[in-house]
Amino acid sequence: VQKSKEAKMKAAMAGGKSRKKKWAKGKVKEKLANLVMFDKATYDKMLKEIPKAKLITPSVVSERLKVNGSVARVAIRHLE
Repeated sequence: VQKSKEAKMKAAMAGGKSRKKKWAKGKVKEKLANLVMFDKATYDKMLKEIPKAKLITPSVVSERLKVNGSVARVAIRHLE
């Protein structure tokens, strides 16, 4: 089945419009539901574990205890 010249021209003109494929979709980070206040269990865990840690930074405290960054900063000040 032969296409007409017009159909061929139309197909040729439409070819260049498609976008180039992007391989990288960007990193997708899962949302953390960190605590914004200490509950009793977390507070006790903080008093017990954090002083023994090799490196004490807000980031480490936040990750270990699953608390907010600002809560982690206050916790470090509290332990001083």
